[in-house]
Amino acid sequence: MTSTARLTEIPASSLARDYPSLARLLSGCVAVAVYSIPLTRRFRRIRVRDGLLLQGEAGWGEISPFWDYPAPVAWSWVAAGMEAAREGFPSPLRERVPVNATVPVCDPETAAGIVNAHPGVSAVKVKVADPGVRLADDCARVEAVRDALNARGGGAIRVDVNGAWDIDEAIGAIGELDRAAGGLEYVEQPVASVEELARLRRKIEVPVAADESVRLAQDPLDVVRAEACDLIVTKVQPLGGVRRALELAAQAGVPVVVSSAIDSSVGLSMGAHLAACLPGLPHACGLGTASLLTDDVTTRPLAVNAGDIEVRGVEADRTDLPNVEEDLVRAWLKRLEDIAQWREAQR
Repeated sequence: MTSTARLTEIPASSLARDYPSLARLLSGCVAVAVYSIPLTRRFRRIRVRDGLLLQGEAGWGEISPFWDYPAPVAWSWVAAGMEAAREGFPSPLRERVPVNATVPVCDPETAAGIVNAHPGVSAVKVKVADPGVRLADDCARVEAVRDALNARGGGAIRVDVNGAWDIDEAIGAIGELDRAAGGLEYVEQPVASVEELARLRRKIEVPVAADESVRLAQDPLDVVRAEACDLIVTKVQPLGGVRRALELAAQAGVPVVVSSAIDSSVGLSMGAHLAACLPGLPHACGLGTASLLTDDVTTRPLAVNAGDIEVRGVEADRTDLPNVEEDLVRAWLKRLEDIAQWREAQR
């Protein structure tokens, strides 16, 4: 595993020979850059975050679909990065947006330490239900977060399940976690399918948030029509850009929580602009994730300050970082070439 952040910038004009479809797709862009940054600890079952950054007339955008996503799924991430680089964003309604702290699967002491490291944050998302992790350990982590929040006046706790439970498991586990939290703000994607979410929602009192059922769905609004959630989690890259996400939020008719996909600060800036453009923002955003990375691609990371982050553009300007391994650079360019070829074939 790489032990340090890495960044390799490539002139867009140099892509045409080996990656012709990608060069056509990125016409008008100035440069692309591949990044690789270790995480502070395992998260979403990965230890290193990598992706591609794109510079255009409007600024920088990020394209970082996870490696298991096929071209039809990854295309939305490409569209979002191109929107940021080429078009920029609508005018924001606010200059800063509130964020939650994120606690990965860890021991209670570490969980409490993460909360204490974010003194201005009043909401915490706790990851639960990882393979091989006992519910009792998840509850202990949530209790540690609750105690740390209560020591400074209290706050909201939400848990993220990533669809790991079946309905019966979810009913029991949510009850235990709700007690451990002293009342959960909501539970995020407790079961996998829209049908299961709808059935579960009728059996529990804790509000249900849909994440994977939005960002991985052919129609992100199916989960709302099925009355399977109380709120939806929106992420700019999986939904195809800020404008597309704003359209979805307007059509959904339920509260929206803007979150990240463990992006670099370039990707986080895209999420911050989405949150800043929403008419209402009833829940803290899951955009305080720069602290999950050991480093960043910019000299001005979108760090949490007094419980929120700025709404601004971010440049990939870390000229001091070593280059990404050549195999990873080629892998990302080849992957984007394949996605671009897939897109051309759809036209």
